[in-house]
Amino acid sequence: MRVVVFSTKSYDRDTLTRCNAAGHGHDLVFQEPRLTSETSPLADGFPVVCGFVNDVFDASVLERLAGHGTRLVALRAAGFNNVDLRAAARLGIAVTRVPAYSPHAVAEFTVGLILSLARSIHRAYARTRNNNFSLEGLLGFDLHGRTVGVVGTGRIGALVARTMAAGFGCRVLAHDVRQDPELAGSGVAYVALPQLIAKSDVLTLHCPLTPATRHLVCDGTIATMKRGALLVNTSRGALIDAEAVVEGLKAGQLGGLAMDVYEQEADLFFEDLSDEIVHDDTLQRLLMFPNVLVTSHQAFFTQEALTAIAETTLSSITAFARGEKLESAVTQALIQPPPT
Repeated sequence: MRVVVFSTKSYDRDTLTRCNAAGHGHDLVFQEPRLTSETSPLADGFPVVCGFVNDVFDASVLERLAGHGTRLVALRAAGFNNVDLRAAARLGIAVTRVPAYSPHAVAEFTVGLILSLARSIHRAYARTRNNNFSLEGLLGFDLHGRTVGVVGTGRIGALVARTMAAGFGCRVLAHDVRQDPELAGSGVAYVALPQLIAKSDVLTLHCPLTPATRHLVCDGTIATMKRGALLVNTSRGALIDAEAVVEGLKAGQLGGLAMDVYEQEADLFFEDLSDEIVHDDTLQRLLMFPNVLVTSHQAFFTQEALTAIAETTLSSITAFARGEKLESAVTQALIQPPPT
């Protein structure tokens, strides 16, 4: 099966090539640019288009793909908010994803961000690199006994909740449209979202991006948070209104922010822009705060996760080529989650 793979770096090419040679045998053509309306001609004649989190699969792109032979979009990611699923269904394009690659990778990274914020580890590292060994301004707080709010308790959120409860002795509150009985039985308390937001010393986001969750953290949300609470986002950038967060940080209402994702990351993340002027004023303002830690969508980035992503993606393509059931297909039922 001929497959064009967009948004590829050396690590994508190496992992996909290795897994493909080990048992799939597809004809993989790698493209470094991300998929947009401008780059969509690169997919002409390919029955399968493989994309990543910032590739654009809106209606116009999908129509172009369908008109030039594409019948499968294989996402190398769990999220599918960048795909117009209704347009895909109308055009007869199947969509697959990687629903679970390595939840441990993202969960462990999340805990690392929480620790870095609570103890100013990122600031201390930057200081000592400049021979500044002062402790002024680095006073942190114990996580033990604090309240951590986990929004979204799928595989990743559940791991974070368990780690913070059992590993750090935190009180953990959780919210999800689908409660996990096993998690609830382990001492994690499911509560209404407003209560979780108001009670949490640390708020960490692990829910998908849907119309209902877009800008879940906004002016109103921040106003009801504990003064000085920490906010962590390793899910999707548009879960938070970045401009509202800037104001919350300026006012001291937010005590710190760690984010591995950003709503306007598409033209920024995964690229080396160190010799360029970045014109995103909101992101540049965030980077000026000493209590803000930004990483470039690397929470998933482990050897185990890359291998699992490649194997699941290629297995979906192989099943498609054989006319078999697509176990990782994104169905219409996933478009609209149950109401909160």
